Amino acid sequence: DPRPRLAGLSLDRPRIMGIVNVTPDSFSDGGKLTSSAAAISHGKQLAGEGAAILDVGGESTRPGSDTVPDDEELARVIPVIEALAQKHIVSIDTRKAGIMVRALAAGARIVNDVSALGHDPKSAIVVKDARCPVVLMHAQGEPKTMQLQPKYEDVLLDVYDGLEERVARAEAAGIPRAAIVIDPGIGFGKTFRQNLDLLAGFTIFHGLGLPVMMGLSRKGFVGALTGEKTAGNRVYGSVGGALQSAMAGAHILRVHDVRATREALAVFSAAIHPDSADI
Repeated sequence: DPRPRLAGLSLDRPRIMGIVNVTPDSFSDGGKLTSSAAAISHGKQLAGEGAAILDVGGESTRPGSDTVPDDEELARVIPVIEALAQKHIVSIDTRKAGIMVRALAAGARIVNDVSALGHDPKSAIVVKDARCPVVLMHAQGEPKTMQLQPKYEDVLLDVYDGLEERVARAEAAGIPRAAIVIDPGIGFGKTFRQNLDLLAGFTIFHGLGLPVMMGLSRKGFVGALTGEKTAGNRVYGSVGGALQSAMAGAHILRVHDVRATREALAVFSAAIHPDSADI
């Protein structure tokens, strides 16, 4: 059975979601794209480099971050979405129903919620009414405090069960399974070791029968493995993680470094499926 398409996009091969952070304080590129113009041009560049989806976010959810007032978040993301959605598939990275409504009206076609629709009680209704796909990510705790003392009996099984429960809640709210993507939430209430355990056991998440997204780009555990302290310089480690995720069957790879990821995937995929290679 081929998977249902996602916002018109076929998931027959790993797709790249390019990150467009319109925030002054994101962990790896904070402040670089604070103006709409800079964010729009960055989004266009990522699409040109091979991103099938552009993920626009106006609230940093890095460890220790505070929540952003709605009007400020809207002012950051809406002009960017309006510009990029004319030619590209855009997802809105937000935890708030009010932002989702406005972003979808501005042309966004996917909701990417790090709280798996748990932060705002109205968000599930918004997604159901919009009939748009939603990414449900696993997180333990709020961004402000999530990294203080993450605790699990067994991180792989606990995250699986947590996602299964969020999927069930979404379905109970009237969101069809065909519209749901899951994300184990690397770095969201997990130690470096727990992140690695999630990556190593990633194939378990196919047991839920849904498309799976992986977002490990430039995160702290990549730096812990490579020794690279500066988030923006964690390209090679991030690409290594993206390839491992692709090998484990990830459908969507959420990355900062689109060109590096696409080129690595091109060689990697061609070596696994030489008949489909374009040479």
